[in-house]
Amino acid sequence: MTKLANWCVRILAALTLLWAVPSCAGKQAVSPDVVRGAVTNLPVPRYVSMKTDKGNVRRGPSLTQRVDWVFKRQNMPLQITAEFGHWRRVRDIDGAGGWIHYSLLSGVRTVIVIKDYMAMRSRPDAAALPNAYAEQGVVAVLGACQRDWCKIKAGGYKGWVLKSALWGVAAGELRD
Repeated sequence: MTKLANWCVRILAALTLLWAVPSCAGKQAVSPDVVRGAVTNLPVPRYVSMKTDKGNVRRGPSLTQRVDWVFKRQNMPLQITAEFGHWRRVRDIDGAGGWIHYSLLSGVRTVIVIKDYMAMRSRPDAAALPNAYAEQGVVAVLGACQRDWCKIKAGGYKGWVLKSALWGVAAGELRD
């Protein structure tokens, strides 16, 4: 290539990069290390939940692939680990999973309580009074999350729980 053509290619590449980067005004900066899904451009891995009370989990991303699992719990949190067309590779709390059609998934965030008899506190403080107690295995709707605490809602009760007692939220995840 000529020097002019090489220079033009570099300028176009730089402009394309600038155009593709979203404005950061009023937004939290995203680490350049974040892996993005090829289909949705959303972070991978990420958490979602089951929209329905039954979902076939297949060996590969196609209706012709064998069904390995059937998830039977609506609102169960799942972790998306890959994307392919209308399919998402997911895993549950036990590591079981495979490929599921995206229409069976919801962006509503839920978590599973992994420690038994967890106090749901009135504020994110170990000294705060408990509003209720959650048993191990309870599925709860995820609310705000701070560094060590997340607000959850389950069975008509809500409160703050230690993040380490939940599956379905990343350790460093912050939510408003």
